[in-house]
Amino acid sequence: MERLTKPIVIGTVGSGYGAFLHVNGYLNAGGIPIRLKTLCARNREKAERFQRRYGYEQVCTDFEELLLDPEIDVIDLSVPPALHIPFSIRALKAGKHIICEKPVTGYFGDPEAKDIGKTMKKSEMWREVQKSLEELKQAVDASECKFMYAENFIYATPVQKAAEILRAKKSKIVLMTGEETIVGSSSPLAGKWRHFGGGSLMRNGIHPLTGMLYLKQVEAKARGEAITVKSVTADCGRQTACLSEDELSYINARPEDVEDVAMVTVTFSDGTKCMTICSDAVLGGSRNYINVYSNDTTMMCNLTPTDLLNTYAMDEKGLEEVGWGELVTSKTGWNKVFVSDEVVRGYTGEMKSFLESVAYGREPETGFELAYEAIRVVYAAYQSAEEGRRIDF
Repeated sequence: MERLTKPIVIGTVGSGYGAFLHVNGYLNAGGIPIRLKTLCARNREKAERFQRRYGYEQVCTDFEELLLDPEIDVIDLSVPPALHIPFSIRALKAGKHIICEKPVTGYFGDPEAKDIGKTMKKSEMWREVQKSLEELKQAVDASECKFMYAENFIYATPVQKAAEILRAKKSKIVLMTGEETIVGSSSPLAGKWRHFGGGSLMRNGIHPLTGMLYLKQVEAKARGEAITVKSVTADCGRQTACLSEDELSYINARPEDVEDVAMVTVTFSDGTKCMTICSDAVLGGSRNYINVYSNDTTMMCNLTPTDLLNTYAMDEKGLEEVGWGELVTSKTGWNKVFVSDEVVRGYTGEMKSFLESVAYGREPETGFELAYEAIRVVYAAYQSAEEGRRIDF
């Protein structure tokens, strides 16, 4: 492989958890020289703390500064989902490659609207989402720059190994199950549809769901088959509604017009299925996996928690700055501590793949088509749950 001497110059938009995950991925990727040039965020004080921690050359509060900077090659969008498409279109037109965090978009409605998740039909939401996706597709098709969709589940080491095995054996997947369950979002805005375009399914379930869509694509390509999504059936609800405030003491889910639990079944054109489970009311830290059952293999892709390091601690002295595990409330007693989380959960592989796409002119492993398919299935699931029927494609 050609050795690069000129670094890829990166501008990051956002200084929250997504940006933290991405920059750790960059710093551990290796092989491709990079410059973390500009960090753009509305809160300058927070951005400057982030800058000091990770070594960005400068900070700004105006997205336009990144677009006008001729040095910046890649703009990494770690911003709220409502900004993904408008920022992506502006950046592509400015000649910048895009890394877009999941989900690519959603229906957000009027910023002043209340309870749109209860009052707006999901089929109408999808029609509006399709319009914005078509605008993005036109911008992607018209640009020579790359649109790279940041779904870390796909680049997680267990999932990538499963993909390698599928390619080698040309196995036929007959069933997949995937789960992301947590104890609730860290964002105080997660209870409102207009902020995230949905609830637990949009924030959590989309991860294993997209991972399974990807593995089905890997299988189809390896076998020389054409496999598409045939139908979607789903059930969504608000499970925490049955709990009193006292019973909600340990659960950080306060849904207003969104779901906090969902189960989605996708049927593919070859008759096989995958099932996604997601919830905001499960204690014990995040639970992330994809199980793949095929005609000649079974693969259980366990992302979190893992058994790489089991700890027993009597107290938390000195552990304040030590990473432990996502949404784990205590470091005492027995714990399954995250080890090389940025690698295992895919952030390193994700960023390395994107950097190589830019450096060597390759098509990204995850681009617009997968981003579109994931959001199409999610909104079909919402429509299915609302209307109590299967949605056929």
